[in-house]
Order: sequence, then C-alpha cells, then structure tokens
Amino acid sequence: MYQGERHIILHDAADFEGMRKAGHLAAQTLDFITPYVKEGITTQELNDLCHEFIVKNGAIPAPLNYRGFPKSICTSLNHVVCHGIPGPKKLHEGDILNIDVTVILDGWHGDTSRMFGIGKVPLKAQKLIDVTYEAMMRGIEVVRPGAYTGDIGHAIQSYAEAKGFSVVRDFCGHGLGRVFHTAPEILHYGRPSTGVQLEEGMFFTIEPMINAGQDEVKVLNDGWTAVTRDKSLSAQFEHSLGVTSTGYEIFTV
Repeated sequence: MYQGERHIILHDAADFEGMRKAGHLAAQTLDFITPYVKEGITTQELNDLCHEFIVKNGAIPAPLNYRGFPKSICTSLNHVVCHGIPGPKKLHEGDILNIDVTVILDGWHGDTSRMFGIGKVPLKAQKLIDVTYEAMMRGIEVVRPGAYTGDIGHAIQSYAEAKGFSVVRDFCGHGLGRVFHTAPEILHYGRPSTGVQLEEGMFFTIEPMINAGQDEVKVLNDGWTAVTRDKSLSAQFEHSLGVTSTGYEIFTV
C-alpha cells in the first residue's frame, strides 16, 4: 500500500497533538472490537462494528475506498499476511486474526493493528504472535534522533529469525500524518546504520509481518489480499509513532 511523497515531513508540537488524538481513537477501536472477536462471528460483522464505532467518534475509516479497497478495516486470517478483505468468513476455534485499523480524525491518520487468537490457539501460533509483538517493540525501542531506519529493521529481523521465523520483505512501514502513506519507508529487515537517518518530528509506522514458514508472499486475484506462498501462518502488529528529541512517542497505545 506504500504510495506517496518521497519527501519526509518534520512535524511540530501541534502535529504531535493531532496524532495523539487520532492514534488514541485507532487504539480505542481495537479495544472496542476485542470482545466481539470470537468463534462464529464473520469478518464482515467485525468490519461493520468498527466502521460504526469510528464514524460515531467523528472520524473516517481511512481504508474505505482507498485506491479501491472496499472495506473499512483489514482482517487478515491465519496465512493471510496483510490487506485481507472482510467478508462472510466465520472465525473458528484456533484461528489467528490480524485487525488493522486506520482512522482519519481532524485530518490526522492513526494507524494500528493487533493479533487476536480465537479460543484455544495452537502453541506454534501463539509463539508466532508473541514473537511478532516483541519484534515490533524491539524495533520501536531503537527509535531516536540519529538512529537509522536500518537499525529498526535489524532489531526486528535479528530477533524474529533467531526464534525460527521469517520476515516478510514485500511490505513495509511508512510515514504518515495528514497523508496515509508517505516517506520514509520502514523496512522490517536490514543492516545497522543504513537507510534514512531519523530526525525529531518524523512520524511513521512500524508494522512487521512475521511468517512461521518462508518469507515469500503472493497477492490474490482481488488485488489486495497477500498470503504466504507456503500457506504457513503469518502475524503482524503495528503502531504509529513520532520521533521525539530523546526517543519516541507511540501514538496508538
């Protein structure tokens, strides 16, 4: 989904405040939907509930009609890596599901995603979820002025691969703010001290997609749904954050 300006915008204190509000609402949307994510519900029903919640709170669901995407959230189930389209599919015991929410509030984009386990989840699937979350947090923890995007990728890749999992190469984190997808690209793999040097006022997402099998993905005929080529499980977490003078602020806690 990365499309946008190549120019990196540095934001001021007022912009941080705007992103705090948008990020907070995106996180609230995931909190709101959590009790509904259980066996028997369809991903379309989850979509409709989130849509209603976002609109009721004075915001717009950013994915809806974005480059033709037909729904208000992304629901990526089991071996779907990202950009899964909500529909009639019911959730079953043992499934793992990523729900990705982006809201536009007063012109600012809050973008976040979380994993959900349906009922009792197999141990391997739970380990994948736990490792993916920890990989994202390790990527976030290196963010500060003077660090590089390659430091983020290296922190994520080295942790995930040490646990026996692979990092998806085809999708990346992205700058955001008043635009949904902009510079810089945040790769979830890489070498230290490479890429773009971080500066105070940069806003971007960190959203690693980690696979239980190989890292290769393919996009289905709908033009959106990305799945693992080997049908292995995939997990993702995402936060939006800003670079502060001393480190980072996560907007989507």
